[in-house]
Formats: sequence, C-alpha cells, structure tokens
Amino acid sequence: MAALLTSGKRIKEHHQSIANILSLALLPLSGFATDIYVPSLPSMASDLHVGSLEVQFSITLFLISYGLSQLFVGSVLDSFGRYRIAQICLLLFSAASLAIAMIHTLPVIYAMRIVQGITIGTVIAGKRAFFVDCFSGDRLKHFLSLFSIIWSTGPIVAPFLGGWLQKAFGWEANFYLLVIVGLVFAVLEYFFSGETLPNPAAFQLRRVIGVYGKMLTYLPFILGIAMLGLAYSMVMVYNMTGPFIIEHHWQYGAVETGYCSLILGFAWMVGGFISKAMVNQPFFKRQWLNVGFQLLFAVVLLSTLTWLENLYCMVLFAFLIHTCAGFTYNNYITFCLTRFPGNAGIASGLAGGLPFVLVSAFTYGIVNVLPAKDEQNLGSCYLIFTLASITVLLLAFRLRTEKADSLQFS
Repeated sequence: MAALLTSGKRIKEHHQSIANILSLALLPLSGFATDIYVPSLPSMASDLHVGSLEVQFSITLFLISYGLSQLFVGSVLDSFGRYRIAQICLLLFSAASLAIAMIHTLPVIYAMRIVQGITIGTVIAGKRAFFVDCFSGDRLKHFLSLFSIIWSTGPIVAPFLGGWLQKAFGWEANFYLLVIVGLVFAVLEYFFSGETLPNPAAFQLRRVIGVYGKMLTYLPFILGIAMLGLAYSMVMVYNMTGPFIIEHHWQYGAVETGYCSLILGFAWMVGGFISKAMVNQPFFKRQWLNVGFQLLFAVVLLSTLTWLENLYCMVLFAFLIHTCAGFTYNNYITFCLTRFPGNAGIASGLAGGLPFVLVSAFTYGIVNVLPAKDEQNLGSCYLIFTLASITVLLLAFRLRTEKADSLQFS
C-alpha cells in the first residue's frame, strides 16, 4: 500500500511554481466549504423543517471531522505520501457535495458533511506539509506567514458568492459549486503537482505514538494550539449566529448576509497582513498589544448596545475583533508548524486539527448558552473568547519567563 501511494510522479522542475500556487489555492478550501452556505442557513432550516440549531450542527460536524481527521492523518501522510491521497480526497469531497445537493434529508447532510471534513482535513494537512517538504529557512517562513492571509480568501469570497447563489438558485447551488471546485482542483493536481515526501517513514505504531507523545507534551505547542482555536472561534461563532441575527432579528436577506461575511473575511486578511508586517517585533509584545485591542473592542461593543444597536455597528466591531483574531492566528500557526520539521505531516495535522476540535466544542457549546438572538449575545461570545485568550497568553508568558532558554518564540 505504501509503495502504491508513494510511487506517484514527482513534481517537474518547470511545474514547481504552479504546484506552489495550487497548494496555496487549496488552503482556503476548508473555509470555502464552511462559509459558502452560511447565508443559506435560515433557508435550509425552513426547507428542511428544522430549527436553527439543527442546521448549525452541520457546521459543527464539519469542524469536528475536519479537526479529528488531521489528528490522525499526519502519520499516514508521513508514511504514504501526500499526492495520491490528496487526489482521492478531492474526488470524494466532490461526491459528498453532490449527495448533499441532491438528497434533502438531514441525516444525509450530516453524514456527507463528515465526509467533507475528513477529506478536506487530509488535503489541507498534506498541503501545509508540502511547503515544509519543499522549502526551509526564510523561504519557508515566508510561505508560512502567508497561510492565514491566503486562507482568508475563502471566508471573503464564499459567503458573498453563496448569498447570490442562494437568491438566484437556492441553497443547493452552493453544493453544486463545491462539486465543480473539487473536480477542477483534482484535475489541476494531476497535471501540475506530484509527490513531495522526501523520505517515507515506515508506519510503525510505536514510533508514531512516540512522536505524538512528544508533541502533545510540549506545552508551548499545546498553548499555541489553544490560541489558534480561540482565534478561529471568534470567526465561527459569528458564522453560526450572524445570519440568524441579520435575517431574523433585523429582517435583511441572504445577499446582505453575504456582504457582511465578505467584509468580515477581509478582516481576517487584514490581521494576517498586520502580523506579517510586525514579524520582527518581539513575540509577546505584539501579542499583548493585540489582545488588549481585542478586549477593548469587545467591551465597547457591549457598552454601546443600549443606544447604538444596528447592523452597521455590529459589523464594524466584528471587523475589528476578527482583525485581531486573524493577527493571533497568523502568529501562532507559524510557530506551531515550525516546531517539528522532521515530522511535518504529524505537526501539520495537529496544528490544523486540534484547533478545529476546540472550535467545534467552543462554538456549539456557546451558541447553546447564548443562542443566535441579537447583538448582545454575539458581543458576549466575543468577550468570553477574548478573556480566554488572555488567560492562555498569560500561561504562555509565564512559561516563557520561567524557561526562557527552552522556548523559541520569534
């Protein structure tokens, strides 16, 4: 089996630049697959005759499967390669998208969203490892610093496009588009990409468990994972509640919901650009400054609700808070992915998977306590996640102070 999967063609030298672009272009696919139908959540709930929590749970299932798959797929990628597995997963992703579009039952949607999460998680983990395979030093750091910026194009484009598709053709059109996207990428990968794993490691359970144990007991890595999860929870809690607030509380349509999500997608990109511009500043100095602003924005949002509660105010403060979240994510994804270059697949899987497990737990739990009702509940969610981020950062700073010689934040 290992020989079959790792015997695929290598990337041709004159195709390397195209393969790099393809790998970067695949990174937003997870956000695209999540956010494309965010404006359609109220319509899906109506068509399927279920409540908001039932359709929101389809997002949670995607996040859980996306996260959990990456926890285990890293060792598979390090043993069996990245290339052929990615092609198979893209085809399965398209098939699952087609099933959702054609079969209008909640159990099928749930099952296919799990398939989508597993397949996309595998593809993205492999593509993050792709850059560790191909590059090193400053060149590698350059690509890693682009990850969250490139990823943010999914949340920017997807809900905007999804809102128009919802208005013109219905929510099923979102999933037909995902079918096309998966097939196009599978074809492009076939012609222009190839295997990058330099030295396949024999799949030995004891060795794999040892590697996982080493990573999961390295506290700075785990605290970094927690910060990644809390940062993305800021985005996801809006995705799960924002459409219902906009369309039910303020009586706007799916197109307006898409526009709002497009604006907030830009916020994540802005945070990534700011992070990249401040890369030479001391790590904790820029992190404390960032969470300080995030706390300020959340408190001001809640303080102004008694006299300034409207869509524009909500989007403004959400934009500022999501910018801070994008800043945090860009800093910590670079840190986590560079800790274990000898096991890039496993490190990529954990760095990509564990945060999404946390996100699925945090967001679904908090929307049960603070449901998608109004701006007050959304602001309260932002404040809770911000305070949790400050707590984790305090732990990381204390660890840095006590064991400065063993940490390499940069």
